[in-house]
Amino acid sequence: MKIEVLPIPALRDNYIWCLHDGRLAAIVDPGDPAPVEAWLERRGLRLAAILITHHHADHVAGVNSLVAAHGCLVYGPSDARIREVTQTVSDGDIIDLPVSQLRLQALSVPGHTLGHVAYYGHRHLFSGDTLFSCGCGRLFEGTPLQMYRSLLRLARLPTNTLICCAHEYTLDNIAFARHVDTENEELLAWEEEATRLHNAGLPTLPVELSRELLINPFLRCHVPRIKAAAEEWSGMPLKQPHEVFAVLRRMKDLAL
Repeated sequence: MKIEVLPIPALRDNYIWCLHDGRLAAIVDPGDPAPVEAWLERRGLRLAAILITHHHADHVAGVNSLVAAHGCLVYGPSDARIREVTQTVSDGDIIDLPVSQLRLQALSVPGHTLGHVAYYGHRHLFSGDTLFSCGCGRLFEGTPLQMYRSLLRLARLPTNTLICCAHEYTLDNIAFARHVDTENEELLAWEEEATRLHNAGLPTLPVELSRELLINPFLRCHVPRIKAAAEEWSGMPLKQPHEVFAVLRRMKDLAL
């Protein structure tokens, strides 16, 4: 059976990703059960599994209600703050989902939180709050070096990987990216396309990794003009790409 991967809008700007084969479904990071239930009912799907990337409430608040209604499996990192997990996953674990024998790999990506995991398979990356289009997650628990290494790990996936992140932050991220990467024609083209999608009420996601490698400043800390922008803002020389990353993340935090 063909697998379809689609975002379910939830809360203010979250996406709950649904993978289904026309009969069974798996969902990623259900922060709100209501839109999931409505989605499943409209399409006649049965929920077989839930995947969790990290413990924040906007990613897990709907899990208990959905488990009570569907009795599904719950995969997630080993974190005492996520009590709903029935199948813990560690870095490199292969998860065989009961959705057309769909197989995903768990990837440890600390930074946003220390226990954050992403899921990769079927050409899709469910990156939670680690990697966004033109951006990355804030550092609530991890260090800049941890987050930078996590992003580099994701950047090494096949370039046709489709990034399915958990928030519609694209236009805000593009606005920041233009401040530090002013001569990037690919970035300007993506801004035009993303604006058109947004104005039409459509998601800007998923996005292909090949594009992100050309436009996402947090994946391009080695690029001289981005390094220069970070050095100008910080007033100090930055020798390593992870030092550039740390400055970019502080700049983005203060811009919010």
